[in-house]
Amino acid sequence: MTPPLITLEEHWYSKAVFDSFDNALKKGIEKWPGAIERLLDAGDLRLKEMDLGKVSLQIISHCAAEDPSPEVCRAGNDQLALEIAKSHETSTRFAGFAVLPMRDPEAAAKELERAVKKLGFVGALVDHKTGHGNGFCEGNEYDVLWRKAEQLAVPIYLHPSWPTEKQFQQAYAGNYSPTAAGTIGGVFDKFPKLKIIIGHFGEMIPYMLDRIREQDHRLGKTGRTFSEVYDENIWITTSGVWSLDPMRCILANTKIDHILYSVDYPFTMNERGFEWFQELEKSGLLSEEDLALIAYKNCEKLLGVKAPTKD
Repeated sequence: MTPPLITLEEHWYSKAVFDSFDNALKKGIEKWPGAIERLLDAGDLRLKEMDLGKVSLQIISHCAAEDPSPEVCRAGNDQLALEIAKSHETSTRFAGFAVLPMRDPEAAAKELERAVKKLGFVGALVDHKTGHGNGFCEGNEYDVLWRKAEQLAVPIYLHPSWPTEKQFQQAYAGNYSPTAAGTIGGVFDKFPKLKIIIGHFGEMIPYMLDRIREQDHRLGKTGRTFSEVYDENIWITTSGVWSLDPMRCILANTKIDHILYSVDYPFTMNERGFEWFQELEKSGLLSEEDLALIAYKNCEKLLGVKAPTKD
């Protein structure tokens, strides 16, 4: 019998965030069949489609935007909190990840604290790059955000986003040596209890993990190895990758309690994720106990949420 399912990379738009930008990404989303209707809904349609995929609890996050301002993020998080509160009048099937103004590290830290302490959010989902500085968020100026996330003991979900026009035209660069993979960048030395979630089966890291470990010495001078960071600070989700082949790889090199089920709604439908989970159940790759860890128990422990039980 399939255990309860909690999903973490599930997108939505507040009017505040959706109206704040207009770029190629937005135009692409508008052309995606059914996406806008679903992204603007946090009610009956979303719940109906959660039921189709047997999703017990959905952690809602804003879909990608264009580096929203502190004011836009605040308004967007307030709107999401209202939607969650409204839904809780009849059920407890939603929780929230905050959207943060990554262009302003100080403001991002303050908004994360407000969203967690006042709005009851369980972390944040942010684009992996920002309009600040060199376009990445591992520089010292972002210590204030990582410190706040560590103090609050909530994870930050790093979501991929399209390169900016400037990045399309120039080589990528970061706060690390040119030959380094850049995943460490000194951040985890300073904040050893920081929790980061990465979607889509780890964004290729598990498949290149042995190569990264072999090249660890080229990452520059760091206090912790990449293996230590991967094992202790990184969680990965299954969002939008419906094959057992990557799962076989991940089970061989990733701690079972750092793997989380997710869908990537509405860009992948909940029922497709459920079909895959049923395939996983039948595959014999996992024990019943480990299936439950991936389905909901790991998420409950990481986020401090609880999958609702049926009457």
